[in-house]
Amino acid sequence: MVETRATAILAGPDADGLGDALAAEGITVTTVDDPPTGEALETAGVADAALYVLTDVSEATSIPVAKEQNPDVRAVVYADGTIPEFAQPTTDLRVDPALLDPETVAEELANGPEA
Repeated sequence: MVETRATAILAGPDADGLGDALAAEGITVTTVDDPPTGEALETAGVADAALYVLTDVSEATSIPVAKEQNPDVRAVVYADGTIPEFAQPTTDLRVDPALLDPETVAEELANGPEA
């Protein structure tokens, strides 16, 4: 059994299996199935999360919203496409799934400074 070290909020589709990879690293993952509005993020527990992982750049407006609710949350985008300019300053890490598999990303996030 892997010891839980951190929590993550995962918003957007998870076709690559990043949520499962994070869980395998001992991170408790809460998914947001609805659009990641302020209310949805609050309900999911972003205020206490170590990671906010977004897999759909079209929902990038949720990054500053998550940071507003929890300035210490590490905002990670795991998606192809361009992050809108307004969301770039509040995004801590951007990873293209074509370049790194979910297991590698999850391992790095689990062992990172906020884990």
